[in-house]
Amino acid sequence: MLAAVAAFALTVPGAPEIPRLPPIQRSPQITYVDRTGAVIGVRGGRFASLDISNLPKHVPAAVVSIEDRRFYEHTGFDPRGMASAIVGGLSGGRMRGASTITQQTARLLFLNQARTLERKATELVYAVELERTYSKAQILGMYLSRAYFGSGAYGLEAAAQRFFNKPASKLSIKEAAMLAGVLKSPSGYNPVDERERCDERALLVLDAMLEAGAITQAQRDTAAKQKPKVWKTAATGPAQYFVDWVDGQVRQLVPRLTADMTVETTLDQSMEQAAGTAARTVVEAHKAQATDQAAIVAIDGQGRVRAMVGGTDHAAAPYNRAVLAHRQAGSAWKPFVYLTALDQGRTPVTLVTDEPVTINGWTPSNYETGVYLGPITLETALAKSVNTVAARLADEVGRPAVAATARRVGILSVVNIDPAMALGTTLVTPLEMTAAYATFSNGGNRVTPYGIERIRSGGKVIYQKQAPVVTAAVANPQLSELNQMLRAVMVSGTGTRAAVKGYDLAGKTGTTSDYKDAWFCGFTGGLASCAWMGRDDAKPMNRVSGGAAPAEMWKSFMTVALKRSPVAAIPPGPPPSLPVAPVEVATQAPAIPPTN
Repeated sequence: MLAAVAAFALTVPGAPEIPRLPPIQRSPQITYVDRTGAVIGVRGGRFASLDISNLPKHVPAAVVSIEDRRFYEHTGFDPRGMASAIVGGLSGGRMRGASTITQQTARLLFLNQARTLERKATELVYAVELERTYSKAQILGMYLSRAYFGSGAYGLEAAAQRFFNKPASKLSIKEAAMLAGVLKSPSGYNPVDERERCDERALLVLDAMLEAGAITQAQRDTAAKQKPKVWKTAATGPAQYFVDWVDGQVRQLVPRLTADMTVETTLDQSMEQAAGTAARTVVEAHKAQATDQAAIVAIDGQGRVRAMVGGTDHAAAPYNRAVLAHRQAGSAWKPFVYLTALDQGRTPVTLVTDEPVTINGWTPSNYETGVYLGPITLETALAKSVNTVAARLADEVGRPAVAATARRVGILSVVNIDPAMALGTTLVTPLEMTAAYATFSNGGNRVTPYGIERIRSGGKVIYQKQAPVVTAAVANPQLSELNQMLRAVMVSGTGTRAAVKGYDLAGKTGTTSDYKDAWFCGFTGGLASCAWMGRDDAKPMNRVSGGAAPAEMWKSFMTVALKRSPVAAIPPGPPPSLPVAPVEVATQAPAIPPTN
């Protein structure tokens, strides 16, 4: 029968001649890892090489036991299985089943999925030549690096990360059986969508492994009882916004991708997962208020981006709101107004009056109530987010001076200088707002956000981030006074819902008067973060204020982030000697002023 099959394969018109194989093509990949070395994303070619010698023995054994029991014995095809398949193909014109792992590898490497006699014959010839050219281990590695496991996961490594959030080298016997079972039907046995069928299939795999002598009865029984956690969405899903951001930068640093590369990034995967969870959970909890999207960014005192979530679901909406969405900042902008006032000699206890004010025909009102508090201190005015005081203060110190302050601490967008700018009508991104607040967190030094530490290829470092240049942007005591006022926001002002007990925190809420945008931006010593909520269609939310849902989201994230960062008090600022950056002035201002 073996001779008959071989003869059949070699006489089909169009079948290739042994011994030449087509070249195996694999596009180079860029692998992105977080600050600990954990993989957070892959870009470039779809398939990654896999060395099965790095896997526990039960992992390849699971696949061989259920997919091709005689894999280590045959020479590329199974004569008994092929005989049955050929008879079926001759009678019906289509070949079904009986493909060995080697044949499947040949198909994945060189052929399409058409089920015809001619394609099957070509597949067989390639399978025989694969066996002549490569070892069994190499063939199995090629197969497991290219097989589709469902949910967008090509290759065993991608599948292990997608479904179990771990490398393939850490798969348990039960997890290996589940993934091996998926190969028969990636959709029918998907661990997320078809968990019951997947578990049933895994039991068949465990039985096959037992029969093949790959595991003992005790190992089979123990594995059968286990219920591994399967991630409904990829654990690295939120990180894809960040990976998209740095990937564009890598393509500029290394224009021609000729070999695999590893990019070591600044991201903290645990922080990123906490940010992604906070964004999804809080938006979902406030759906009744017409919430739609959220973004969170965290930057440390040197400018390293530790977390970046640009939306609630990258797979459904990959637009990175953290970097690309320019939205009104609302009262999260007010610290720039008050810092300018402190620069000009005022202090937190300077008395001001909360009363009606009109500036160039524009009359701001206070958030929601319209109540005026009369004589109050600057600290109280900022803590309570009093609009009338901020508007008058900006008019007194000069709105161009406020714009210069904003630019000095990290705002890159065009700053308008109409009267309403004091209340945050300038359009900014969550990334640049977080960078500005990072200046408050690190002692007054402006930072430039970055996400790439180094790039390696072929064992060599081909890019290394240089130490950031320290630029003093805010002087002490002005910074210390501002931070004192921003602490009060979280103790007795609009930001009390964001407070995390036991940490030195400061921050500011922000809400636009039409409820299109809501913010909470805050910091501790050496770490700043901003949480934004809004809608992609720019429609108003239902009375979502910065001190409510965004503050909840910020607290949820920071509760985890603070444990991942060194505990540090908010530092005082550096000595004064500050150049003032030029200001880019907008010719027109947004029509709707924000509040709170």
